[in-house]
Amino acid sequence: MGKYCEVCGKGIVHGNNVSHSNRKTRRTWAPNTQNVHVMKDGRAVRMSVCTRCLRSGKVERAV
Repeated sequence: MGKYCEVCGKGIVHGNNVSHSNRKTRRTWAPNTQNVHVMKDGRAVRMSVCTRCLRSGKVERAV
């Protein structure tokens, strides 16, 4: 399983590192995902969720 959010689908994006001398090398940006227990269909399920979805209340954490 890759580094992506199972709620909103946010995943890794690719781009360039650009140095001061304008040399370009490839790099990736990964979302800040956390493995948390969330309530889904009345039971606790472990999911990989980005912190934006956790903060905005798109998922309910299981306690």
